Amino acid sequence: MKLAVWDVDGTLVDSRAVILECCQYALTQSGLPAPDYDAVRQIVGLSLAHALSVLAPELDHEGVRRAAASYKARFQKHRDRPGFKEPLYEGADETLRRLKAEGWRLAIATGKSRRGVDSIVRLNGWADLFHSTHCADDGPGKPDPAMLIAAMAASGARPDQTVMIGDTVHDMRMALACGVRAQGVSWGFNTAEELQGAKAHQVAADFISLNKMLDAFSLSLSPV
Repeated sequence: MKLAVWDVDGTLVDSRAVILECCQYALTQSGLPAPDYDAVRQIVGLSLAHALSVLAPELDHEGVRRAAASYKARFQKHRDRPGFKEPLYEGADETLRRLKAEGWRLAIATGKSRRGVDSIVRLNGWADLFHSTHCADDGPGKPDPAMLIAAMAASGARPDQTVMIGDTVHDMRMALACGVRAQGVSWGFNTAEELQGAKAHQVAADFISLNKMLDAFSLSLSPV
């Protein structure tokens, strides 16, 4: 048994531009200044309401609710455009399919909504790849380990057989909270230095190096 649990935004999918634009739209619709990219990249991975409350602490509960509704409406506008598809990072699809063929179980743990997860899976033809998918709509969001615990329960994997792959400190903290290997990737929203500061076990610079790290993890599970 070996389980690879994947974050989506900034790890498999390059959603930087659309997330930034939707955050800026949501807050300007609330009468607030548009946040810059450096502020937005720090909240990616959190559930939407939590992320917006961090970006705009001056908003009360109702203000956060309205801002979240604006964000969702804006994102849906992007999604409804003909041919809309968030680009995958080079090597993402090939890596998922290779791991699946080699007997890994795959899961998703993301701050996206259930609708967003289902859309990503459908658009990329991934329905047969993932054993389970877990998102912010299911319960506590990152860095709470609930999604990761649910992914392990669904696959029957132990923490020592599981690796969490993500691009943010929230992913690393979630992994460490339940004794799972914290595998960072530096091409998304957080830097290698930030991931190392969050005590990632390793940080990959590209999918080539990530594949080597996952192969080494798999080899470490093999009986002598």
